Amino acid sequence: MTRVNPAADSDMRARLERAAAVLQLSLSDEQTSALLELVSQLAKWNRTYNLTALRDAGQALVHHVFDSLAAVPPLLHWGAGQAGGKLRILDVGSGGGLPGIVLAIAMPEAQITCVDAVEKKVSFIRQMAGVLGLRNLEARHTRIEDVEPLGCDIVISRAFASLEVFARLAGRHVALNGRLVGMKGKFPDQEIAELERETDWVAHDTQPLSVPELQAERCLVWMNRRDTK
Repeated sequence: MTRVNPAADSDMRARLERAAAVLQLSLSDEQTSALLELVSQLAKWNRTYNLTALRDAGQALVHHVFDSLAAVPPLLHWGAGQAGGKLRILDVGSGGGLPGIVLAIAMPEAQITCVDAVEKKVSFIRQMAGVLGLRNLEARHTRIEDVEPLGCDIVISRAFASLEVFARLAGRHVALNGRLVGMKGKFPDQEIAELERETDWVAHDTQPLSVPELQAERCLVWMNRRDTK
């Protein structure tokens, strides 16, 4: 990953450093600068392309970067318990690369693949991979149901679909003993009931997340196939 000039002022950097400390993440100066550059580039691209509804950089820092970073410690914890090599993560319906780009920055040892059906959003992800030197990040412009099975350890989604639809379309990309992970707001009890009624996936665990500076409920729903632990 190459070093980039911070695109935000010292206040933004200080907020990001505090958020990382709260999440118990050790981010290097290079990683911090890369995350701030992501916020800057989101704002720049939003002037022409509708990548995200948020126009304010401060809001994007919290709702996009901090929100995505909150998932990193649980993902790292799960990955540490798995045998094998580099963790393979698939971000489904990645949009403007969230959480995929953030994961690639914060988890340099993992291989991140983002899939989205909107070409301009995939172009942004590819641009960020180049600008930030993220060799562990790739993006595919396609529908997830049209992709050959990828055998990933974790298949994650932040704003793609209901858990049932997510599992039905993306479950085949999960490796044996891998996990589907849904990033959700409030505890999605109805979605979980539908998931377990309509698919062979079950919600193994629902993990609350505390996102710095965000006064809203967030959680990760960890799902595995019914016949695995």
